[in-house]
Amino acid sequence: MILLSDPVITRMPVEECGEALLDLRDLPALRLDPRLADPAGHYARLRRGVVDRLVAAQAALPAHLRFLIVEGYRPGALQARYFEAHKARLRSSRPGLDEAWYHRQASRYISPPEVAPHVAGAAVDLTLCTVDGAELWLGTEVNDTDTEDCHTSAPGITEPARERRHLLCTALTSVGLINYPSEWWHWSYGDRYWAYLTAAPAARYGPATLATGRPHSP
Repeated sequence: MILLSDPVITRMPVEECGEALLDLRDLPALRLDPRLADPAGHYARLRRGVVDRLVAAQAALPAHLRFLIVEGYRPGALQARYFEAHKARLRSSRPGLDEAWYHRQASRYISPPEVAPHVAGAAVDLTLCTVDGAELWLGTEVNDTDTEDCHTSAPGITEPARERRHLLCTALTSVGLINYPSEWWHWSYGDRYWAYLTAAPAARYGPATLATGRPHSP
């Protein structure tokens, strides 16, 4: 598995296309989950190219299913806190190893902030729900990285969870999004990881700020 911290990813060039960060709270076609909602509404923002593909992918789902979006854009400072906190947990559980090991192991589940797809507004964490909004079980909770079952192709999950993951993966890959294999819920488009996996010459999106988008209309 290629990690987000691998040199082949960090060396990928970025040709920023300047797309706005759209606010999904203004787009009733996509359902948002509030579990990671923040006062500034960062969680609800994504680049236009990602949003357009999510809408198209949702149309490819069976009629009784919808995407349930948990988190999109993540500010760089928050990403750095997540990454450093995970490294600290690794140091506590596996003391005495070198910093390169902690950095690489942490990046299995949390991206280094300098290349993080969420920081670019290019990544979305999501799952499936019914038309009425009832979240479905896909083998683990979203963001549950304490078990190997969070890997997209994990063999130990139930058959219903496996079938739901297959539906989710089929719909999202059909519109050009790519998955980070250690997290079934994490999908992206236009970032460095996407560029590497699709053999694109450069990423379309670099680190973003809310100034890239427009204020939310209450």
